Formats: sequence, C-alpha cells, structure tokens
Amino acid sequence: MTIWSEEFGAEKDTPILLIMGSMSQGVLWPDELVGRLTAGGRRVIRYDHRDTGRSGTVDFATAPYTWEDIKNDVYRVLAAHGLDSAHLVGHSAGGLLGQCIAVEAPERVRSLTVIASSPLGGGEGQVLLRALTGQEQPEESLPAPRPEFVEFFRALMTAPPAQDRRELIDNMIAEQRVLHGTGLPFDEDAARRQQERVYDRAVDLSAAANHRLAAAAGPEFEPVGVLHRVQAPTLVIEGSHEPVKPGHGAIIAERVPGARLKIVAGMGHTLPLETHQELAEAILDHTAE
Repeated sequence: MTIWSEEFGAEKDTPILLIMGSMSQGVLWPDELVGRLTAGGRRVIRYDHRDTGRSGTVDFATAPYTWEDIKNDVYRVLAAHGLDSAHLVGHSAGGLLGQCIAVEAPERVRSLTVIASSPLGGGEGQVLLRALTGQEQPEESLPAPRPEFVEFFRALMTAPPAQDRRELIDNMIAEQRVLHGTGLPFDEDAARRQQERVYDRAVDLSAAANHRLAAAAGPEFEPVGVLHRVQAPTLVIEGSHEPVKPGHGAIIAERVPGARLKIVAGMGHTLPLETHQELAEAILDHTAE
C-alpha cells in the first residue's frame, strides 16, 4: 500500500506529524495552518490515509483491511521520513489514532495534541449509529451529536447519489457547512476551493468509504480503559460549537494524566481560517522542546 505524504520546514526542526480523520485527505490540514507551524520552527508532515487522496486504493472485497492497519500506517509514515518519534497532532479519528499510538508505543510520541476527537475506547461509533437510527443513548454513553448534524446525515443516507462533479462538490460543501457548526461565519467560496482540491487530487474519491468497511472488518480498534497509560504531554482542543462530538474533549482531558483542555471559541468540527492563529500558537507552545 502506497501512502502519499509531504513535509514542510527544515529537517533539523522539531517534527510534527499531522493525522487527519476518517475518510479525509491530508490537505484538509489547511495550508495556512501548516505555514504558521512551519514559520514557528516546526518540520510539519501531513499525509493521505490509504484509500484517500493520492495514496493507494484497493478493492476492499479482495484486499480488506482494518483500522489497525490504518493506525500502523502512521508508523510507516514516520519511518519514511526517518523519524523514530514525533509530536502527533490528530483531528477527529486522527486523534483516536494518536491516542492509540501514545498508549501502545509511548517512545514514539513526544507530545500528543487531540483536536475535535473522542476518547479512546469510548464507543463513539455506537453513539453515532444510535443517533442516526433514532435509538436511545444509554446514560453512560458519550454525548450524542447535535440535532442539526443528525438531521443532515439522516437525510444523506437516503439521498440519491450525485450525478456529476459539480453536484458531488455541492454535496461535499453542504456537509462541510454542517461540520463547520454555527459559531463562525461559513465561507462558502473557501469551502468550494477546498472541496474542489479534494475532488481533483483523489485517485478514487469513492474509495474513502472503505474506511467504514474497515471499522467493521476487524477486532475492536479502540481498547477500553487505557487512557491512564498515556505518558506523552497531552493537549486536547475542542470547539465551543462542536456539532459531532460535543463535550468529548473534556472526557479525554479527564482520563489522560496531566492533559490540558483548550476550548476554541466559535470553532466547530472543521479548521477555518479564523482559528488558525489560535490553533498554531497552542500547538507551537505545546510542542516546544
């Protein structure tokens, strides 16, 4: 499996590996945010998960894989860039990957930053499934997604497939609008540029759906009750208007020893321009060596 990656900054600089979420390309780490980190003296690496962007794609029926394999790709990217360890910064499911690696290979993680994510072993997938199918959430479960998120994705499950590039990109923008949340103005022009880039650089855009199949293909990816074993200094970042995983950040910070929680005003589940300075300053401070 070929994994596409790129790096910015000087080789001697402190390395940061950016891990994007499920079904997401590495370029969803915005260039402007990457540039701020690089200007702060960091060697920044981002990559496309398997079956996204320019990375290799597979016929899942004949070459299945699991989220354990997606997690192990992180080690492959580190090795390809000659790194034994790095500061890991994960967004959404990328934050779960970072938590898992911090538990199983603490020597590989100089620090951990988790953005818009859920706690490892928290059963996030079951919470989402119950919300979309209208089932009641148990008292001990994680907080459910906000109603506007649930309403949108319920409609998406029964919507006819897009017929052409423009319609598909329009659908991608509509999804991004919901993920963006309601705390900051939504820049549709910027969203269109980003989603056009995602569409045009993908080897096979539909292959990203294999990540859902991978979640059901193997053993439980998320070990339960292990976050107390995280040794890396941990920063947890959540937007005040997070629509997908509201309040999950506080649970991570509570379970990881010494973790710090930062709430970014107005931010939802995306990384809009208005948040880049605050995010960069927080990450640069956390990764200072």
